[in-house]
Amino acid sequence: MARALIVACGCRGRELGKGLVEEGWVVRGTSRRKEGLAPIEAAGIEAALADPERPATLLDLVGDVAVVYWLLGSAEGDEEAIAAIHGEKLEAFLTKLVDTPVRRFVYEAAGSVDPRHLAAGEEIAHAAERRWHIPVETLGSPAGEGK
Repeated sequence: MARALIVACGCRGRELGKGLVEEGWVVRGTSRRKEGLAPIEAAGIEAALADPERPATLLDLVGDVAVVYWLLGSAEGDEEAIAAIHGEKLEAFLTKLVDTPVRRFVYEAAGSVDPRHLAAGEEIAHAAERRWHIPVETLGSPAGEGK
C-alpha cells in the first residue's frame, strides 16, 4: 500500500489527499496548528501536527512514506520564516530524507510566496535529486491546478 505525506495540508493539500485516498493511498497531512487537524481528518486523511520550520517534526512522520509533497507555495508568515521553509529548513529536511523510505519528493514551486524563494527551493530540491537520486517533481502551478 502506497503512503504519502502532505506537508501543509490546507485546502489544496486536502484536495490532493482526497484524490490519493480514492486511488488507494494512505495519506498523512500536516498542519502547524491544532485547529488545522480536524479539517484534514474530515477529508479522510491522517492528521499530524508538524511544522516545516522545525524539520525534525516532519522526519518523525516519514518512516513509512514513499512520497512527500511540500505544498508551501502559498505559505503565510513573516518573510524570514517563509524564506527558511523554502531555503535552509527545506535543505535540512531533504538532507535527512536520504536515510528514509521516501522515494519521491514533490515541490510546489508556484503560489503567492515570493518567486525568488520558490526558485531557491526548487533549486535546493533538484540539487538533492542530483546528489541522492531521489526523484523530484516540481508543481509549476499550485497543487490541485495541474502542472
